[in-house]
Amino acid sequence: MPGSSTGGSCPGDEPAFAVGGVADNGFVSDVRHVLVLPDRDAAEEVAEALGERFGVSEEPQLVRDALAGEDDAEDAQWLVVLRDEAGRLDPAELDEFVGEWDGWREEP
Repeated sequence: MPGSSTGGSCPGDEPAFAVGGVADNGFVSDVRHVLVLPDRDAAEEVAEALGERFGVSEEPQLVRDALAGEDDAEDAQWLVVLRDEAGRLDPAELDEFVGEWDGWREEP
């Protein structure tokens, strides 16, 4: 009957993401920092220095980012992608750090 209750909630009454009252991935964060560098050498130096300066244990991912319409490797920027699930890295500090190599931290 509409509006009647059997003393419990219907399975369809809970949000689709809830499992046992807890949201899926409730404690998982996918925070990533993307540092943009002018060349591969700078990107490799930054990746190495991250561990020394910030105590980063996981190796960052290096990605070549060719500029639109450019085939020449000299015209490519390099990205250093750094995972930070704990959210312990300060974006402003990372931006200042990567600036030492003429790079910057890309805003999400």
